[in-house]
Amino acid sequence: MNNSDKRVLGSTQNKSQVKSEPAMTPVQKMGEIIADRVEKWMPNPFLFAILLTYLAAVAAFISEGSGPVEVAQSWYDGFWSLLQFSMQMVLILVTANVVAYHPRVRRGILFLVKLPNNGRQAVVMVGLASMVTGWISWGLGLIFGAILVREMGKYAESTGIKIHYPLLAVAGYMGMSLTWGWGLSSSAGLLQATENNALMQLGFVDRVIPATEWVFHPYPLTLTVLCMIYGSLILYLLCPPSENCRQISRYVDLNSEQESTEADAEQKPEIKTLADRIDNSLVLGGIIAITGLLLFVNVFLTEGLGALDLNVLNFGFFMIGMVLYLSPTKYQKEFYDAVLGSSGVILLFPFYAGIIGIMTGTGLVDSMTESLLSIATAENFPVIAWITGGVLNLFVPSAGGEWAIIGGPMMVVGAELGIPYGQIIDAYAVGDAHTNLLNPFWAIPLLAITGLRARDMFGYAITAMILLTPFLAILLYLLPY
Repeated sequence: MNNSDKRVLGSTQNKSQVKSEPAMTPVQKMGEIIADRVEKWMPNPFLFAILLTYLAAVAAFISEGSGPVEVAQSWYDGFWSLLQFSMQMVLILVTANVVAYHPRVRRGILFLVKLPNNGRQAVVMVGLASMVTGWISWGLGLIFGAILVREMGKYAESTGIKIHYPLLAVAGYMGMSLTWGWGLSSSAGLLQATENNALMQLGFVDRVIPATEWVFHPYPLTLTVLCMIYGSLILYLLCPPSENCRQISRYVDLNSEQESTEADAEQKPEIKTLADRIDNSLVLGGIIAITGLLLFVNVFLTEGLGALDLNVLNFGFFMIGMVLYLSPTKYQKEFYDAVLGSSGVILLFPFYAGIIGIMTGTGLVDSMTESLLSIATAENFPVIAWITGGVLNLFVPSAGGEWAIIGGPMMVVGAELGIPYGQIIDAYAVGDAHTNLLNPFWAIPLLAITGLRARDMFGYAITAMILLTPFLAILLYLLPY
């Protein structure tokens, strides 16, 4: 073969390679470009928290003139400041995990995974399920979404449906990234619904703000529905061509998982002694579970929907879990397993509390809040509250912790501008949720369940955050309370 023939053959091969590459829309190209960059550069969640600590320290030094000793002392003083709240957050996560892993709930999940006919339908369905359950409880939405992602990935692998598994994981994270702040487990809302809460004690607000103002109100309900529609559209458009899809088998060893599942199914509790009978007594577990569930329902019957707060929500999920399992031993085992899944959150909470210490102890958060609120007007306040919540969430990915810092000034400024309390809470809440698509803190349980690393999925998460930004800005600016 001469050189001319080789050139012709090479040219033909290059043309065939070009033709074989799938055509992609601008949104698909954007998603893949950002995903490639993030996969190369994004650190793990713990290192992310450490880097943010240094960033907060440098910002305090530049903005407030704080020296290293003052910054370090502020960090130490804040390290344990969120113990009570972090325990409440862990309980939301763990109790929701126990409910989501119950066999009856899992059967419902297995029913759902068989509904879609293609990858795009699967991604949208997972996103909608995550957003709906996230509205009920952020912990339930996060865990239910993660389990749904994994089971959908396995089902698609076995049936030949092409699904991009990292994007599917983002879909399972959408409840935590969009709708939960307007739902029943809104941290800011639940805190303000609690009698004699911190902002009332400090004189920032003069009354309890019931759930009828920040969740059971046309404003947050409209926000939720519109964002579920737009969020689903984003997921649909981001789905890459089937040739570019990375299936679950690229990230998870499905053979070993099947063996483990079969072994777990064969295990049955051994009942040899009277103590074993007591440990597995459905009667003893059932009486206290049903009693607790009746008390939970009675709270709302006597006090209305406005009775919802953090402790009521946690108590309800405790009792729902016990009713589902009945056996005290089974419930205890599931609870212990769920605690392992929340270990990353337990590890990181003190470090983010330390960041809160730096920001409050040096006055950095006051400067940030004053700068943002100083440009607020009655027209743009919801947008400013959204931006404030989003920026602070990067440093302190705890809605309750953030609200303890900025809630007071935000409520005072909003009230002066004539903004209803419920609208202030809801506008802030979406800012906190929106940037969860950038900060991987709350994705830790989902990553553990799906078998992914943060860098595997957060390229698409960041793309979704960017695409949501103009929509949220326009919606918050135009939608009346």
